[in-house]
Amino acid sequence: MHECLNLTVMLGGPSAEREVSLRSGAAVARALRRLGHAVTELDPRERPWRLPPATDLVVLAIHGTYGEDGTVQTELETLGVPYTGCGPEASRVAFDKLLTKQRCLATGVPTPRHVVLDGSSSWPDGWQPPVVLKPLRQGSSVGLEFVDRREDFAPALERSLRHDCEVLLEERIPGMETTVGILDDGALPVVEVVPRAGGYDYTNKYTPGRTDYFCPARLPAATTARVQAAALGAYRAIGARDCARVDVMVTPDHRPYVLEVNTLPGMTELSLLPKAAAAAGLDFESLCQRLVELAWRRRPNPPAQEGR
Repeated sequence: MHECLNLTVMLGGPSAEREVSLRSGAAVARALRRLGHAVTELDPRERPWRLPPATDLVVLAIHGTYGEDGTVQTELETLGVPYTGCGPEASRVAFDKLLTKQRCLATGVPTPRHVVLDGSSSWPDGWQPPVVLKPLRQGSSVGLEFVDRREDFAPALERSLRHDCEVLLEERIPGMETTVGILDDGALPVVEVVPRAGGYDYTNKYTPGRTDYFCPARLPAATTARVQAAALGAYRAIGARDCARVDVMVTPDHRPYVLEVNTLPGMTELSLLPKAAAAAGLDFESLCQRLVELAWRRRPNPPAQEGR
Protein backbone atom coordinates (compact mmCIF):
# COMPACT_ATOMS: atom_id res chain seq x y z
CA MET A 1 0.00 0.00 0.00
CA HIS A 2 1.11 3.57 -0.62
CA GLU A 3 0.12 6.91 0.82
CA CYS A 4 -2.47 8.70 -1.31
CA LEU A 5 -1.49 12.31 -1.94
CA ASN A 6 -2.83 15.53 -3.43
CA LEU A 7 -0.75 15.77 -6.58
CA THR A 8 -0.49 18.53 -9.17
CA VAL A 9 0.74 17.39 -12.59
CA MET A 10 2.32 20.28 -14.48
CA LEU A 11 2.03 19.71 -18.21
CA GLY A 12 1.99 21.65 -21.46
CA GLY A 13 3.91 24.85 -20.86
CA PRO A 14 5.18 27.41 -23.38
CA SER A 15 7.78 25.44 -25.37
CA ALA A 16 7.85 24.00 -28.88
CA GLU A 17 7.29 20.59 -27.30
CA ARG A 18 3.97 21.59 -25.75
CA GLU A 19 1.90 18.90 -27.48
CA VAL A 20 4.26 16.13 -26.41
CA SER A 21 4.19 17.49 -22.86
CA LEU A 22 0.38 17.51 -22.83
CA ARG A 23 0.34 13.83 -23.83
CA SER A 24 2.96 12.91 -21.23
CA GLY A 25 1.18 14.76 -18.46
CA ALA A 26 -2.24 13.34 -19.32
CA ALA A 27 -0.86 9.78 -19.29
CA VAL A 28 0.83 10.31 -15.93
CA ALA A 29 -2.28 11.92 -14.45
CA ARG A 30 -4.45 8.96 -15.52
CA ALA A 31 -2.00 6.48 -14.00
CA LEU A 32 -1.79 8.37 -10.71
CA ARG A 33 -5.58 8.59 -10.44
CA ARG A 34 -5.83 4.84 -10.97
CA LEU A 35 -3.45 4.49 -8.03
CA GLY A 36 -5.83 6.46 -5.82
CA HIS A 37 -4.13 9.85 -5.73
CA ALA A 38 -6.09 13.08 -6.03
CA VAL A 39 -4.69 14.71 -9.17
CA THR A 40 -5.01 18.23 -10.54
CA GLU A 41 -3.60 19.10 -13.96
CA LEU A 42 -1.98 22.53 -14.28
CA ASP A 43 -0.75 24.06 -17.54
CA PRO A 44 1.69 26.92 -16.74
CA ARG A 45 1.53 28.34 -20.24
CA GLU A 46 0.01 31.52 -18.85
CA ARG A 47 1.89 33.06 -15.95
CA PRO A 48 1.67 33.76 -13.11
CA TRP A 49 0.23 30.38 -12.20
CA ARG A 50 -0.88 29.16 -8.79
CA LEU A 51 -0.71 25.70 -7.30
CA PRO A 52 -3.89 24.34 -5.71
CA PRO A 53 -3.59 25.10 -1.97
CA ALA A 54 -3.73 21.43 -0.93
CA THR A 55 -0.87 20.31 -3.21
CA ASP A 56 1.42 17.83 -1.45
CA LEU A 57 3.75 17.32 -4.40
CA VAL A 58 4.20 18.43 -8.01
CA VAL A 59 4.73 15.93 -10.80
CA LEU A 60 6.62 17.57 -13.68
CA ALA A 61 5.78 16.62 -17.25
CA ILE A 62 6.88 19.78 -19.09
CA HIS A 63 9.32 19.12 -21.93
CA GLY A 64 11.65 21.71 -23.45
CA THR A 65 12.20 25.26 -22.26
CA TYR A 66 10.76 26.26 -18.89
CA GLY A 67 10.28 22.62 -17.86
CA GLU A 68 13.72 21.14 -18.54
CA ASP A 69 16.01 24.15 -18.22
CA GLY A 70 15.69 24.60 -14.45
CA THR A 71 13.18 27.48 -14.53
CA VAL A 72 10.12 25.76 -13.09
CA GLN A 73 12.32 23.82 -10.66
CA THR A 74 13.70 27.10 -9.28
CA GLU A 75 10.17 28.46 -8.87
CA LEU A 76 9.05 25.32 -7.03
CA GLU A 77 12.11 25.47 -4.77
CA THR A 78 11.06 29.02 -3.83
CA LEU A 79 7.58 27.74 -2.96
CA GLY A 80 9.06 24.92 -0.86
CA VAL A 81 6.99 22.27 -2.65
CA PRO A 82 8.59 18.90 -3.46
CA TYR A 83 8.57 17.90 -7.13
CA THR A 84 9.62 14.98 -9.28
CA GLY A 85 12.88 14.80 -11.17
CA CYS A 86 16.12 16.71 -11.19
CA GLY A 87 16.86 19.93 -9.34
CA PRO A 88 17.49 23.35 -10.94
CA GLU A 89 21.25 23.05 -11.50
CA ALA A 90 21.22 19.57 -13.04
CA SER A 91 18.31 20.64 -15.25
CA ARG A 92 20.17 23.78 -16.37
CA VAL A 93 23.31 21.82 -17.22
CA ALA A 94 21.51 19.01 -19.04
CA PHE A 95 19.48 21.44 -21.14
CA ASP A 96 22.68 23.09 -22.39
CA LYS A 97 24.41 20.56 -24.64
CA LEU A 98 27.80 22.29 -24.30
CA LEU A 99 27.68 22.28 -20.48
CA THR A 100 26.71 18.61 -20.56
CA LYS A 101 29.67 17.79 -22.78
CA GLN A 102 32.01 19.75 -20.55
CA ARG A 103 30.83 17.78 -17.50
CA CYS A 104 31.20 14.51 -19.41
CA LEU A 105 34.73 15.31 -20.58
CA ALA A 106 35.76 16.42 -17.08
CA THR A 107 34.66 13.07 -15.65
CA GLY A 108 35.95 10.82 -18.44
CA VAL A 109 32.59 10.05 -20.06
CA PRO A 110 33.07 9.57 -23.83
CA THR A 111 31.21 12.08 -26.02
CA PRO A 112 31.61 13.05 -29.71
CA ARG A 113 33.95 15.81 -30.87
CA HIS A 114 32.14 19.13 -31.18
CA VAL A 115 32.32 22.88 -31.82
CA VAL A 116 29.85 25.72 -31.12
CA LEU A 117 28.59 27.87 -34.01
CA ASP A 118 26.45 30.99 -34.36
CA GLY A 119 24.90 32.96 -37.19
CA SER A 120 28.26 34.31 -38.37
CA SER A 121 29.93 30.89 -38.56
CA SER A 122 31.18 29.17 -41.67
CA TRP A 123 32.27 25.57 -42.13
CA PRO A 124 34.90 24.97 -39.40
CA ASP A 125 38.49 24.14 -40.31
CA GLY A 126 39.58 20.55 -39.77
CA TRP A 127 36.12 19.03 -40.14
CA GLN A 128 34.64 16.71 -42.73
CA PRO A 129 31.03 15.56 -43.08
CA PRO A 130 28.96 13.78 -41.91
CA VAL A 131 28.10 15.98 -38.94
CA VAL A 132 25.05 16.79 -36.84
CA LEU A 133 23.76 20.26 -35.99
CA LYS A 134 21.77 20.78 -32.78
CA PRO A 135 20.45 23.96 -31.14
CA LEU A 136 22.48 24.36 -27.98
CA ARG A 137 19.47 24.70 -25.70
CA GLN A 138 16.52 22.70 -26.97
CA GLY A 139 15.07 19.24 -26.46
CA SER A 140 13.14 16.48 -28.24
CA SER A 141 15.29 16.74 -31.37
CA VAL A 142 13.92 20.24 -32.11
CA GLY A 143 16.12 21.84 -34.76
CA LEU A 144 18.22 18.71 -35.31
CA GLU A 145 19.91 18.65 -38.73
CA PHE A 146 22.02 15.93 -40.36
CA VAL A 147 24.64 17.24 -42.79
CA ASP A 148 26.18 14.72 -45.18
CA ARG A 149 27.63 17.21 -47.72
CA ARG A 150 29.37 20.54 -47.20
CA GLU A 151 27.03 22.25 -49.67
CA ASP A 152 24.11 21.39 -47.35
CA PHE A 153 25.75 23.04 -44.34
CA ALA A 154 24.61 26.68 -44.74
CA PRO A 155 20.86 26.01 -45.12
CA ALA A 156 20.98 23.40 -42.35
CA LEU A 157 22.71 25.85 -40.00
CA GLU A 158 20.11 28.50 -40.82
CA ARG A 159 17.26 26.09 -39.99
CA SER A 160 18.87 24.98 -36.74
CA LEU A 161 19.51 28.59 -35.67
CA ARG A 162 15.76 29.27 -35.80
CA HIS A 163 15.57 27.48 -32.44
CA ASP A 164 18.52 29.07 -30.61
CA CYS A 165 21.22 31.67 -31.17
CA GLU A 166 23.96 29.01 -30.90
CA VAL A 167 24.26 25.58 -32.47
CA LEU A 168 26.40 22.60 -31.60
CA LEU A 169 28.18 21.00 -34.55
CA GLU A 170 28.98 17.43 -33.57
CA GLU A 171 30.83 14.58 -35.20
CA ARG A 172 28.30 12.06 -36.44
CA ILE A 173 29.13 8.75 -34.82
CA PRO A 174 28.33 5.70 -36.98
CA GLY A 175 26.64 2.72 -35.40
CA MET A 176 23.65 1.88 -33.25
CA GLU A 177 21.54 4.60 -31.64
CA THR A 178 20.49 3.70 -28.11
CA THR A 179 18.95 5.33 -25.09
CA VAL A 180 19.34 4.37 -21.44
CA GLY A 181 16.74 5.15 -18.80
CA ILE A 182 18.08 5.86 -15.34
CA LEU A 183 15.83 5.33 -12.33
CA ASP A 184 16.96 6.00 -8.77
CA ASP A 185 20.65 5.91 -9.75
CA GLY A 186 20.32 2.60 -11.56
CA ALA A 187 20.46 1.92 -15.31
CA LEU A 188 17.43 0.27 -16.92
CA PRO A 189 17.68 -2.07 -19.93
CA VAL A 190 19.11 -0.37 -23.03
CA VAL A 191 16.65 0.61 -25.76
CA GLU A 192 17.84 0.30 -29.38
CA VAL A 193 16.43 2.99 -31.68
CA VAL A 194 16.10 2.12 -35.40
CA PRO A 195 14.55 4.81 -37.66
CA ARG A 196 13.10 3.21 -40.79
CA ALA A 197 14.53 6.05 -42.91
CA GLY A 198 17.00 8.82 -42.10
CA GLY A 199 18.12 9.83 -38.62
CA TYR A 200 16.23 10.01 -35.35
CA ASP A 201 14.91 13.53 -35.86
CA TYR A 202 11.71 15.14 -34.54
CA THR A 203 9.54 13.61 -37.29
CA ASN A 204 10.87 10.08 -36.84
CA LYS A 205 10.64 10.39 -33.05
CA TYR A 206 7.00 11.46 -32.88
CA THR A 207 5.40 9.93 -35.98
CA PRO A 208 3.98 6.44 -35.28
CA GLY A 209 5.54 3.76 -37.45
CA ARG A 210 8.61 5.79 -38.44
CA THR A 211 10.97 4.15 -35.90
CA ASP A 212 11.38 0.65 -34.50
CA TYR A 213 12.53 0.00 -30.93
CA PHE A 214 14.17 -3.06 -29.41
CA CYS A 215 14.41 -3.44 -25.65
CA PRO A 216 16.69 -4.90 -24.52
CA ALA A 217 18.96 -3.67 -27.32
CA ARG A 218 20.56 -6.31 -29.55
CA LEU A 219 24.01 -5.97 -28.00
CA PRO A 220 26.44 -8.36 -26.33
CA ALA A 221 26.29 -8.33 -22.55
CA ALA A 222 29.71 -6.68 -22.23
CA THR A 223 28.72 -3.87 -24.61
CA THR A 224 25.43 -3.38 -22.80
CA ALA A 225 27.35 -2.94 -19.56
CA ARG A 226 29.64 -0.33 -21.16
CA VAL A 227 26.68 1.59 -22.56
CA GLN A 228 24.91 1.59 -19.19
CA ALA A 229 28.11 2.67 -17.44
CA ALA A 230 28.57 5.60 -19.85
CA ALA A 231 24.95 6.65 -19.34
CA LEU A 232 25.26 6.47 -15.57
CA GLY A 233 28.50 8.43 -15.78
CA ALA A 234 26.78 11.26 -17.65
CA TYR A 235 23.80 11.20 -15.26
CA ARG A 236 26.11 11.57 -12.28
CA ALA A 237 28.35 14.12 -14.01
CA ILE A 238 25.49 16.62 -14.29
CA GLY A 239 24.25 15.92 -10.75
CA ALA A 240 20.97 14.30 -11.79
CA ARG A 241 18.56 12.57 -9.42
CA ASP A 242 15.47 10.34 -9.54
CA CYS A 243 15.36 9.69 -13.28
CA ALA A 244 16.67 10.71 -16.68
CA ARG A 245 17.18 9.29 -20.13
CA VAL A 246 20.65 9.32 -21.69
CA ASP A 247 21.14 9.03 -25.46
CA VAL A 248 24.20 6.98 -26.42
CA MET A 249 25.65 6.03 -29.82
CA VAL A 250 27.42 2.66 -30.03
CA THR A 251 30.08 2.23 -32.72
CA PRO A 252 30.44 -1.00 -34.71
CA ASP A 253 33.46 -1.84 -32.52
CA HIS A 254 31.25 -1.49 -29.39
CA ARG A 255 32.42 1.91 -28.07
CA PRO A 256 29.73 4.11 -26.44
CA TYR A 257 29.51 7.88 -26.96
CA VAL A 258 27.08 9.91 -24.88
CA LEU A 259 25.09 12.44 -26.91
CA GLU A 260 22.95 14.16 -24.27
CA VAL A 261 20.94 13.79 -21.08
CA ASN A 262 17.18 14.33 -20.94
CA THR A 263 16.08 15.17 -17.39
CA LEU A 264 12.32 15.07 -18.10
CA PRO A 265 11.91 12.21 -20.58
CA GLY A 266 8.63 11.48 -22.33
CA MET A 267 6.08 9.72 -20.16
CA THR A 268 3.38 8.52 -22.48
CA GLU A 269 2.79 4.79 -22.23
CA LEU A 270 4.73 4.39 -25.51
CA SER A 271 7.72 6.57 -24.52
CA LEU A 272 11.20 5.15 -24.15
CA LEU A 273 11.67 5.45 -20.38
CA PRO A 274 8.44 3.48 -19.75
CA LYS A 275 9.55 0.91 -22.36
CA ALA A 276 12.82 0.40 -20.51
CA ALA A 277 11.06 0.24 -17.14
CA ALA A 278 8.64 -2.36 -18.50
CA ALA A 279 11.58 -4.48 -19.67
CA ALA A 280 12.85 -4.33 -16.08
CA GLY A 281 9.47 -5.52 -14.77
CA LEU A 282 8.03 -2.11 -13.79
CA ASP A 283 4.69 -1.26 -15.42
CA PHE A 284 3.63 2.30 -16.20
CA GLU A 285 1.62 2.85 -13.03
CA SER A 286 4.45 1.48 -10.90
CA LEU A 287 6.95 3.76 -12.65
CA CYS A 288 4.78 6.82 -11.97
CA GLN A 289 4.36 5.80 -8.34
CA ARG A 290 8.11 5.29 -7.99
CA LEU A 291 8.79 8.83 -9.23
CA VAL A 292 6.30 10.20 -6.71
CA GLU A 293 7.92 8.22 -3.88
CA LEU A 294 11.41 9.46 -4.77
CA ALA A 295 10.22 13.07 -4.70
CA TRP A 296 8.14 12.56 -1.52
CA ARG A 297 11.34 11.69 0.34
CA ARG A 298 12.45 15.30 -0.16
CA ARG A 299 9.40 16.91 1.45
CA PRO A 300 10.18 19.44 4.18
CA ASN A 301 10.61 17.84 7.62
CA PRO A 302 9.52 14.30 6.73
CA PRO A 303 8.74 12.12 9.74
CA ALA A 304 11.72 10.23 11.15
CA GLN A 305 12.09 6.67 9.88
CA GLU A 306 11.38 3.89 12.30
CA GLY A 307 14.47 2.65 14.11
CA ARG A 308 16.39 5.90 13.58
